[in-house]
Amino acid sequence: MSVPLSILDLAHIGEGESVKDSFDASVELAKHAESWGYERIWYAEHHNMRTIASSATSVLIGHVAANTSTIRLGSGGIMLPNHAPLTIAEQFGTLATLHPGRIDLGLGRAPGSDQQTMRAMRRDPSSADRFPQEVQELQGFLSHESRVPGVIATPGFGTDVPLYILGSSLFGAQLAAALGLPFAFASHFSPDALEQAVAIYRRDFRPSAQLETPYVIAGVNVIASDTEADAQRQFLATKRSRVSLLLGRGRTFTDEEADMLLDAPQGQHILQMTKYTAVGTPSTVKDYLDKFVVHADADELIVASGVGDRKSWLRSYELLAEVSELSRRKAAGVPA
Repeated sequence: MSVPLSILDLAHIGEGESVKDSFDASVELAKHAESWGYERIWYAEHHNMRTIASSATSVLIGHVAANTSTIRLGSGGIMLPNHAPLTIAEQFGTLATLHPGRIDLGLGRAPGSDQQTMRAMRRDPSSADRFPQEVQELQGFLSHESRVPGVIATPGFGTDVPLYILGSSLFGAQLAAALGLPFAFASHFSPDALEQAVAIYRRDFRPSAQLETPYVIAGVNVIASDTEADAQRQFLATKRSRVSLLLGRGRTFTDEEADMLLDAPQGQHILQMTKYTAVGTPSTVKDYLDKFVVHADADELIVASGVGDRKSWLRSYELLAEVSELSRRKAAGVPA
């Protein structure tokens, strides 16, 4: 692999699992990923989703950081319109102080929830319109130049936690370029605008104090297994699980019902979400990712796995690390 590999941990709560089980699995993955040579692990802010446990994102990051030593950890992302920039600066300033050099702050403007949940969070529906200004306000709180007279983030001030703009549209690309920040595109679930967004970002990028040249992280799904048949079985199970998550409204469909929905018009969107998915044996997955790096014009890949079985979930990341030689390269100081 010619670029660094990172992980997006969805903090999934599997069938028959508790929230605590999910947190334990995230710690286990992080410990392994650290030894396997992955660059970073990010966690996403979601709300009112019974199968995702990363809603208190900064708290989960702190827990995983306390149980690991070197791997970078961060948000992929914090949905900034849900929060006051000062609050996020204090949270991530605390994390960066406790775990120096290891904390990333990825920012998005989506709600991470539905309309009713937005109301429960007391979120202003128009808050997304202020996203560019709030990113800059947050940046000021984390640097030595607060944009709010008389207000300093403690902790946070002077920590210079690196910011990343997350997006699945051209807006995020344009903002990241204008502010001179790294850009992470959510092609693992929203693939349509990937090429155009990256092209705009690279074309319009303006150097900043944080970043001199453009830096693109592209999301991609990965299911690696020792056999092709097992990888395809896991992929089918993942698609069926998404049908229940996105269309079930609290109900879990049988396999037969899920397959029927996947074949129906409403299932086509779910299939489109998995457009960028590497499935198969390690060599097959590596070949796919090598091509995807070129296709996405990416400087780094962040991989996600929706596999429900914990053993297979961990094995997928292990096989990818082995075939990518991450551990050997990182130990030798060679770029992944």
